[in-house]
Amino acid sequence: MSVTSHATKFAAPRTDAAGRIALIGLTLPEMIAALEEHGLPKFRAKQVWHWVYHRGVTDFEAMTNLPRDLRDTLIEKFSIERPGVMTEQKSTDGTMKWLLVMADGQQIEMVFIPEADRGTLCVSSQVGCTLTCRFCHTGTQPLVRNLGPHEILQQIMYARDVLGEWPVAGEKKDANQGRDLTNIVLMGMGEPLYNYANVAKAMQICMDEDGLGISKRRITLSTSGVVPQIVQCGEELNVNLAISLHAPNDAVRSEIMPINNKYPLAELLDACRNYPGLSDNRRITFEYVMLKDVNDSDDQARELAQLLRGIPCKVNLIPFNPWPNSPYECSSGNRIHAFARILNGEGYDAPIRKTRGQDILAACGQLKSESQRAKPTA
Repeated sequence: MSVTSHATKFAAPRTDAAGRIALIGLTLPEMIAALEEHGLPKFRAKQVWHWVYHRGVTDFEAMTNLPRDLRDTLIEKFSIERPGVMTEQKSTDGTMKWLLVMADGQQIEMVFIPEADRGTLCVSSQVGCTLTCRFCHTGTQPLVRNLGPHEILQQIMYARDVLGEWPVAGEKKDANQGRDLTNIVLMGMGEPLYNYANVAKAMQICMDEDGLGISKRRITLSTSGVVPQIVQCGEELNVNLAISLHAPNDAVRSEIMPINNKYPLAELLDACRNYPGLSDNRRITFEYVMLKDVNDSDDQARELAQLLRGIPCKVNLIPFNPWPNSPYECSSGNRIHAFARILNGEGYDAPIRKTRGQDILAACGQLKSESQRAKPTA
């Protein structure tokens, strides 16, 4: 299925149960057009944009510089609410996970990982996942639908609500100074490049200086290898790129990641080599989950080093995070460190990722919700 037909089949709703249009997710020109349909002048749309993205208000009544009749129109026709929250969990290591409910009742998970020098929000792009990577818990949940740009942005905005990171009146906004949430990773539920149009729109608003104001250098998009959209992503968004690789050859990768049958390694790595802006100062991250007796031998480490030759990159080695009834085991600590030493000896930076939030199933590959795809009616 093409990305275009996929987007149509699994489209996200743009209105809530009351038929109100979500203003979150609209670009400024779109917001101007939407408000003009109700007779509101252009400068009012700019005021609303500021309230929504700069001040983070969730109630039109808080837009105190707008006249009463305008606020009444906004309340009737539009929405700026956040998702509902079914559960909030906090790990012993400080990682937080939320199960969020969209306006139509569908659920997604989102994770915030605090560190000494940064705070990273792991954002979902789909309800469920279209892929079936065998080591990933999310991959056991069929794709229900894409998330709209408003729903992707709502996750970031809700996290800012929780962390108290909206500027107060008169405060100059800087999204990276003095804030806990500094980085965004599109590594939650779903394959971002199978929902590219919505992801791109959300990230453009996220990066807009007058939007959420988060630098593209602090945003990383992770893909399992949807080759046609990789270069497009680089040209249009130019965010950091991470590739879920997890194998040194086509045979192993196709076994654990069926997408490799459609986009084999030669095509994937060619797209990586042509990613705009790639340099020794701006490298691709290759993610490699360590699976016992599957992809973790010394020979496979040397094969991986040869495979990536000539691509400015680093390899993140990820200890496999188990989930209920998972078919794999994590490689031993000694085996992971031996694998890393071989890559280091071949000239690669190969850090071993510290597992975060494992006790609340918030670690890499552990996210899953209970949403189900609606069955067709006769």
